[in-house]
Amino acid sequence: MARILPFCALRYNPARVCVAEVVTQPYDKITAEMQERYYAASPYNLVRIILGKGEPGDNGQNVYTRAAATFCDWRKNGIFVQDPEPTLYAYAQEFAVAGSEERQERRGFIALGQLEPYDAGTVFRHEQTHSGPKTDRLQLLRATQAHFGQIFMLYNEPPGEIDDALAKVVRYPADLEVCDEYDVRHRLWPIPGLVEFIRTRMEKAKLIIADGHHRYETALNYRRELRDRDPAAPPPGEAPYDWVMMTFINMYGEGLVILPTHRVIAGLESFRKKQFLESARAFFDVEPVQVKDAAQAATVLQQAAADGRTALLAVTRGGSHLLRARPAEVERALTQLSPHQRGLDVVILHQLVLERALGISEEAIREQCYISYLRDAGEAMARVREGANVAFLMNPVRMEQVRDAAFAGEVLPQKSTDFYPKLLSGLTIYALE
Repeated sequence: MARILPFCALRYNPARVCVAEVVTQPYDKITAEMQERYYAASPYNLVRIILGKGEPGDNGQNVYTRAAATFCDWRKNGIFVQDPEPTLYAYAQEFAVAGSEERQERRGFIALGQLEPYDAGTVFRHEQTHSGPKTDRLQLLRATQAHFGQIFMLYNEPPGEIDDALAKVVRYPADLEVCDEYDVRHRLWPIPGLVEFIRTRMEKAKLIIADGHHRYETALNYRRELRDRDPAAPPPGEAPYDWVMMTFINMYGEGLVILPTHRVIAGLESFRKKQFLESARAFFDVEPVQVKDAAQAATVLQQAAADGRTALLAVTRGGSHLLRARPAEVERALTQLSPHQRGLDVVILHQLVLERALGISEEAIREQCYISYLRDAGEAMARVREGANVAFLMNPVRMEQVRDAAFAGEVLPQKSTDFYPKLLSGLTIYALE
């Protein structure tokens, strides 16, 4: 059972700041260049809290203590103001995918969601996590006692009653509207009148983490830490740290876009195109194709996968080749894996192409030796022209594949999903005290 609560969000005060200049992409999507740009945009940009710069001669201070001091100062001086009554927030994002002029809209709502361990059968993951990011986020959470970014949660509600209610809300002028650097329009509405309607319909929902696995597990660890420390802790669900801020999106709803993440192999001294293609023929039908740009590559891949088979495009300086998996050979080669895993393009690419045909070990892939991950197919193709061995372009994973694997308790390989667009950080803030 998914339990949600309304809350009194802290929000940027539009009388003190231009909101478009202070909100950010999620912390793990902020590059060094973006960090500099955010710092320059406003002295109140959220990056100073969620991804601050290290400074020499801190005298006992660090990025986490500075974040806490900054957060406290901004609250005290009215940069953040708290909404007067607990509510949920409708959240709409209007966007176009790169290469398309068609605008889409994705609708959801922001609420507090109760933290549940994965084995409770309410919240499911689809990615592995790593200790480094969780240690970093835990130190920030300890210091600030607040959640600044949204955990992107998918919920299963085939009837779409919540979606229908949100569709009526977004017809009205928004309480907050900003456009981000990717030309995504973000709009927000407090919806106190829909709290009970949504809460009751979420009671039977199962949740899949789309983005925010590290932050979700960090919140779980923090809750465990505080409960272990306090023998008089209240029952589960009654302490502020039992909850975390989430944006809920219907996994069957409109505007849910998953982009592919392409792989580029570089620095592999043993790479020989002819030898690679011969090895690949053990599992794939291999056909040379003429591909001029990213748009043509996407068309070739979509058409090649129309029959349900995995299709990959291998781009080298000596030409491009379409690899179409032969199901019988794939099943024999991956018999140790579940049917969910055997049906994933990314699993077939990693295990049969990268590991077997190219001889890159699983450990090397995990440590990102030789391999880089790119959303932009055109950039991946450019890397080959600049000297990379080969780029592998892919179709995106389908939502039903993510759902089936997650509900079966399985995880996908790293960089399998790229839900687009990302949820802005700083639209709402959940302070634990």
